[in-house]
Amino acid sequence: MSDLFTVDPLLTETATDLFASTCDFDEVQASEAAGWSEAVWAPVNEAGFTRIGLPESAGGSGGTLTDAAEVLRVAGAHAAPIPLAETMMLGGWLAVVAELPLPDGPVTVVPGTTNDTLVATRSANGLKVNGSAHRVPWAARSDQIAALVPDTDANELFVVMVKPEDVAITPSTNLAGEPRETIEIDVELDGGFAVVDSSVADQLRLRGALSRTMLMAGALEAMSALTLGYTAERSQFGRPIGRFQAVQQHLVWGAQDAAITKMTAQVASVHAADDVLAARFEIAAARQIANESAATATRWAHQAHGAMGMTQEYALHHLSRRLWAWRHEYSTPGEWAAVVGEHAVSVGADGLYPLVAS
Repeated sequence: MSDLFTVDPLLTETATDLFASTCDFDEVQASEAAGWSEAVWAPVNEAGFTRIGLPESAGGSGGTLTDAAEVLRVAGAHAAPIPLAETMMLGGWLAVVAELPLPDGPVTVVPGTTNDTLVATRSANGLKVNGSAHRVPWAARSDQIAALVPDTDANELFVVMVKPEDVAITPSTNLAGEPRETIEIDVELDGGFAVVDSSVADQLRLRGALSRTMLMAGALEAMSALTLGYTAERSQFGRPIGRFQAVQQHLVWGAQDAAITKMTAQVASVHAADDVLAARFEIAAARQIANESAATATRWAHQAHGAMGMTQEYALHHLSRRLWAWRHEYSTPGEWAAVVGEHAVSVGADGLYPLVAS
């Protein structure tokens, strides 16, 4: 694994220092009321971390998808309340793919749900786009909203970039208090759109799944560390509760969940850096593991913390609520397990072993 994962340790160290200095408890807590944190976004953006993985020729900071994924892992560990995944790995990536200008500020993306009704029609002046989209992250706070919009009559797929002020936005949040808004679009564009290959939709779905997996890997690590620290300090019957065997089981299981999620997420990011579509199995496997780990690790952590873990004044909920929210994004029940199963059947035992052992 150490030979496979080749991110510069300096990148991880710098990102850790940056998020640790900005994402303190009070700032993360306040972001739920404000809808986001300018105090976190500004230094992260100034340092170029919001453009990692995007080519310098397009206005990005350069680096690989694996680099971007590692920064997301660190951001997840600090519950960073900003649209980082959307700006560098999803919406920003769509702009680059479509050869559209990359905005200076936050970019978000329509994740695509079964209830979305966005459609496009070519017009004499450009492109008409109308319909609705749901669960759009930080739509009101972004400079641009990127969306994949089909023209079913012409069998074309467009990347469309629209401004928040040109759409109607209905506020809503996910379980963690992060904005996930409904947008209504009815515009005629004379620019800010481009035709892309149909495979871009599949790539966006896979990149979205990878982004949430990396965020969850970071959050699981942080949750395990927080729980370990709490049980070492909290005493009962004259000794730290972390010395009791029942509590130690919770600590071990939580650490195992964090470790396996991190490992599989990093492997998936390395394979995806070469070819996202070819990394479908690795992404699906990592996503499925992250989803399962989020369910079990939060249970271990909250059981070890007892009542303290349920209070607003303690940081555990910043992580556990995000894990439960992120596990439902770019993921439907059974979706990634089905991908893993279908791939295993298609390649057989001889083809599956090298994937599992690599």
